[in-house]
Amino acid sequence: MSRQIRKAAVLGSGVMGSGIAAHLANVGIPTLLLDIVPPSLSEEEKAKGITEDHPAFRNKFTLTATQKLLKQKPAPLAVKENLDLITIGNLTDDLEKLKDVDWIIEVVVERLDVKQKLFEKVDLYRKPGSIVTSNTSGISIHSMAEGRSEDFRSHFLGTHFFNPPRYLKLLEIIPTEDTKPEIVQFIRNFGENVLGKGVVEAKDTPNFIANRIGTYGLMVTMQEMMKQGYTVGEVDSVTGPLIGRPKSATFRTLDVVGLDTFLHVARNVYEQVDGKEKEVFEIPDFLNEMVDKGWTGSKNGQGFYLKQRSKTGSEILELDPKTLEYKPRSKMKTATLEAAKQMKTTNQKVKALLYSEDRAGKLLWDIIKPVLLYSAEKCYEIADDLVAIDQAMKWGFGWEHGPFEIWDAIGLPESVERMKSEGETIPQWVEELLQSEKTSFYSKAEGDVSYYHNGTYLPVEENKKVIHLSRLKEKGNVITKNGGATLIDLGDDVAGLEFTSPNNAIGPEIIMMLHQAIDEVEKNYKGLVIGNQGKNFCVGANLMLILMEAQDDNFFELDMMVRQFQQAMARVRYSSKPVIAANFGMTLGGGVEVSLPAARLQMSSETYMGLVETGVGLIPGGGGNKELYIRLLEQLPEGARGDLQKVANQAFETIAMAKVSTSAQEARKLGFLRNEDNISVNGDHLLHDAKSQVIALSDLGYKAPVKKKIPVVGEAGYATLALGAQTMHFSQYISEHDLKIAKKLAFVLAGGRVPEGTFLDEQYLLDLEREAFLSLAGEPKSQARMQHMLVKGKPLRN
Repeated sequence: MSRQIRKAAVLGSGVMGSGIAAHLANVGIPTLLLDIVPPSLSEEEKAKGITEDHPAFRNKFTLTATQKLLKQKPAPLAVKENLDLITIGNLTDDLEKLKDVDWIIEVVVERLDVKQKLFEKVDLYRKPGSIVTSNTSGISIHSMAEGRSEDFRSHFLGTHFFNPPRYLKLLEIIPTEDTKPEIVQFIRNFGENVLGKGVVEAKDTPNFIANRIGTYGLMVTMQEMMKQGYTVGEVDSVTGPLIGRPKSATFRTLDVVGLDTFLHVARNVYEQVDGKEKEVFEIPDFLNEMVDKGWTGSKNGQGFYLKQRSKTGSEILELDPKTLEYKPRSKMKTATLEAAKQMKTTNQKVKALLYSEDRAGKLLWDIIKPVLLYSAEKCYEIADDLVAIDQAMKWGFGWEHGPFEIWDAIGLPESVERMKSEGETIPQWVEELLQSEKTSFYSKAEGDVSYYHNGTYLPVEENKKVIHLSRLKEKGNVITKNGGATLIDLGDDVAGLEFTSPNNAIGPEIIMMLHQAIDEVEKNYKGLVIGNQGKNFCVGANLMLILMEAQDDNFFELDMMVRQFQQAMARVRYSSKPVIAANFGMTLGGGVEVSLPAARLQMSSETYMGLVETGVGLIPGGGGNKELYIRLLEQLPEGARGDLQKVANQAFETIAMAKVSTSAQEARKLGFLRNEDNISVNGDHLLHDAKSQVIALSDLGYKAPVKKKIPVVGEAGYATLALGAQTMHFSQYISEHDLKIAKKLAFVLAGGRVPEGTFLDEQYLLDLEREAFLSLAGEPKSQARMQHMLVKGKPLRN
């Protein structure tokens, strides 16, 4: 019988423990959350008559933790209903419940003695064969299991989640010599396929992989800042997206993580290493002072940055580490920086910056060079191969490229030459690589990637569910393309349509390619996947183009464009071969309209979906109103015609309020997903899962849907919707222009001036939608909203 995790337990309900429990609940696993019994009753509890025997007292820590899950931002729970899967208790009264659990995760205080005592109790109550793991961020896994039963030790390992567990992809697994290989493999597969993680196997060394390399890099950066006299703002202005790192760069990241947490991680290495490495992990005095003052970052309102009110609004100040005083934020400006910003790829930017001689180049070389050398020096001590290090830094710290990928990008032979000229010692295995006349850590051939290991190149092993569109294109799988989209052969007689326009915004080229894709697929393929691997699935239609046409009074052109979009969506809906939309990230406006007509949606669990056109003074024009209304209608029980108004109300509210889901599960609640639509917990498996859907539907003999007339609420329903909007206007909740938009939306959803219960064909509803869209595009206030969104990136309320 194959092993399964039907039920889990998390021991420790702090931010990390409760976050792990929430993530388990998000993927449908009932979870027991336990923590210690509080030491004593509070005065408030005594006043309420609560005794020490009362569950409200004994389970206080887990009860408080689960209540916090509903308030935390970003939200640990995909939908609040997932909290029902978490059962609370305590470590004194409820340990016997561990006998029903398949996986026990320890997340208590980072002290070896505390963990060992807890595991002694766990060993008494767990069922044989159950997996036990520790979420420690650096304590020796082997030491924790000392003295435990043989069955415990053979099923024990480290599983280091990164915070917040729902959002950060990395899961480091750390086996001991006693862990059964099949348990390691099971947790790896489970982590990837069920929890949606990027799993990396680490060795049992201080801080494992990502925190070891990442903390080293942060310490080096702070030391260089102090040595060379850079400011906090200058460092952050060059160590963020410009070099493929998160927006939070260096010091904003530390503020988010918490300086107290960071110090704990740094000290953990400091206490276990020596020599030059120990010097790097020595905590600077100013950092200790900051923590002593309680300036630990975002959670306490100040750290390296402080947000305060000024006469012009709010202002962000940066800390001067030398004086511990706050001053206006600064940015670095150099000619090379400006030139790098114009370059297309991160690799080009990093190479140009690292070899430049100005302040930006010097800073980046001085902080990146040590990280590259340290990664190579520690590679086989902390991991089995260099791939694990690159993946850990990408998945755990949000780097676009890992250290060895960066090293390849800047040129391994020339950078090593420069390092040697500066007196650096190059790790022996890197010297051997270069002596064997190889010039890079990775080798690419026809879309396949290999990595250097012990004198040769080995293929990078990946989960079979991972599809790389870039590699398929390198292999020559492009069927056809234009400036906005590419049609790719995904294999197994399935085609994929990839948007390639800026921000994947929908314009004439994508619409043209949609028609071509359906033509090609209906002749030669089992079906089509609409998906890509950009930052977001699609942020909507090309707003700049709509605004320009509207401002120039080119309403004939705009009308033609909207008609063509509607026609392309009809092709998607009524294609004789199944079309699957593979949504992820931001799926907004036109991105939703492309998706809803598809035979199925395959949605990444982190999908933020919404018809947001009202925010730019419009309503959906490509069929979005009709499609959402149809989806909500389909959820009505057979013959429940009396609920038409309820459906119209829900569609109206979702579109008028520009509601955006905060997860795929919430998108289902909003009506964007049908019951038969699926969710991929691991975003890397999304295209594979969508492709599998195409094949399954095709093998079942897929038939295009039959065109049906649609019942509408008519004039009476319109009056109800308009009254609701009017009430909001009276209470000053919405502006006069919002009211105008809402009434046009209500008219479209109600089906215009027809009696309630009238059945209309789709084209009638599409014509109403198009007319409303065009009339709003001509409104000066709508144009002002579009302009504001394009310039400022946020909605204008006018």
